[in-house]
Amino acid sequence: MASTKPFMEAVKERRTYYQINNKATVSDDRIEELVKEAVLHVPSSFNSQSARLVVLLKKEHETFWEMVKEVLKPQVPEEQFPKTEQKLDGFKAGYGTILFFEDPKPVNNLQTAFPLYAQHFPQWSEHTSAMHQFTLWTALEAEGMGANLQHYNPIIDQKAQNHWNVPQEWSLKAQLVFGGRAGEPGKKEFQPVEERMFVYGK
Repeated sequence: MASTKPFMEAVKERRTYYQINNKATVSDDRIEELVKEAVLHVPSSFNSQSARLVVLLKKEHETFWEMVKEVLKPQVPEEQFPKTEQKLDGFKAGYGTILFFEDPKPVNNLQTAFPLYAQHFPQWSEHTSAMHQFTLWTALEAEGMGANLQHYNPIIDQKAQNHWNVPQEWSLKAQLVFGGRAGEPGKKEFQPVEERMFVYGK
């Protein structure tokens, strides 16, 4: 059943939940439906449709965070690793992770087709990925889930891509971790809106 929460209400309520568990508030089919709708309907520059999303649930999700732990362990000072491991176990405790990749092929094709804008297409590809990330973070929020956005790329890229048969040329941009809410988010703080928003012609 689709969420009936108004869009801007969901945007305002979207928060970072670090304390999550492996209890989903919706079915796997509903999660898949949300991701499919985002892939189909989130806009992209010049309609590049360059976003590639990999959804990991339950054991597959846990495997991903074990991989991150394996990759990080030799890179983190031994005395600091217990704290890092605790943080990663917090992500692993969730229900799923969405991996946000960008496929460079449509981006490169646009650079060839529109050389005047060639230098901008890689940045616009980042914008495309960000819109997918925000849309799904907000959509999961509207369904009663908790989520947080992580960036363990590029250290985990190759290992994850090999394991899930993801093309090596795709570029991993972010990881959205989600699950049941097992705690409260931190207090939301705002810089003065007057310093960040300007209206002319009203």
